[in-house]
Amino acid sequence: MRLYTINAGHFKLDGGAMHGVVPKSMWNKANPADENNMCSWAMRCLLVEHGNYKILIDNGMGTKQDDKFFGYYHPHGDDTVEKSLAAHGFTTDDITDVFLTHLHFDHCGGSIKREGDKLVPAFAKAQYWTTEKHWQSAMNPNEREKASFLKENIEPMQESGQLRFIDVADGEKWLPDFRVRYVNGHTDSMMLPQITFNGTTILFCADLVPSVAHISMPWVMAYDMRPLDTLKEKAQILTQAAEENWVLFFEHDPKVECCTLQKTDRGIRMKETFPLSELEARYPVKE
Repeated sequence: MRLYTINAGHFKLDGGAMHGVVPKSMWNKANPADENNMCSWAMRCLLVEHGNYKILIDNGMGTKQDDKFFGYYHPHGDDTVEKSLAAHGFTTDDITDVFLTHLHFDHCGGSIKREGDKLVPAFAKAQYWTTEKHWQSAMNPNEREKASFLKENIEPMQESGQLRFIDVADGEKWLPDFRVRYVNGHTDSMMLPQITFNGTTILFCADLVPSVAHISMPWVMAYDMRPLDTLKEKAQILTQAAEENWVLFFEHDPKVECCTLQKTDRGIRMKETFPLSELEARYPVKE
């Protein structure tokens, strides 16, 4: 197995919304806001090369929206999924599976691209994976979440015939060395990939723990549909991660790609941070 960071660029979101009830005097030290109270966040995806599979986990917001839309979210930086894939020797046609943790625009927008006046899959040879429960939520969104589920990102997956539903139970294997964890605090049936790499568990945190700062239990996004459920889910999963020495992979932290955890008298905290490129050296193949 090989794992590669795929950078889809950065964008901005309101600092207060991203940090919930935590006061700005605290979160502004972790991720300083601009004059409009907006903070920069990564859209960091993960490519899993395993046997004949090349699985891309999430794909950023894409480039097909109009200037008005991008004016709300200020995408910036030179990174794109295509450039990042190319840096590792891949193209979009090499991707066999697109695993979507959930269908909010900043996680799945890169799934679909414009070709003239048509919307078509950006990964022409891939199957697109979500859950039926989450798909129904995206197609029939509540008023609070409606702005995050954009039909132009979602409907073409089904129209192309490339949409598939994952139906494994929580914590069970989807593919060899690839398990799925389900959480419902942020949105219905968000999937967290739990990958076994050289005997070590790598957890793709998606929006359960979007950044290192969010490891702290009270740091729950105002975007979450059920914040008390997020608290319970974080407590359960992060406790297990600390006890079993998992590596966390962060999708939105502007700087940190990976970290390990430790239990302290103040609760579970970050232990070490490192880039994904160091993973193999830190966790070599066991003889």
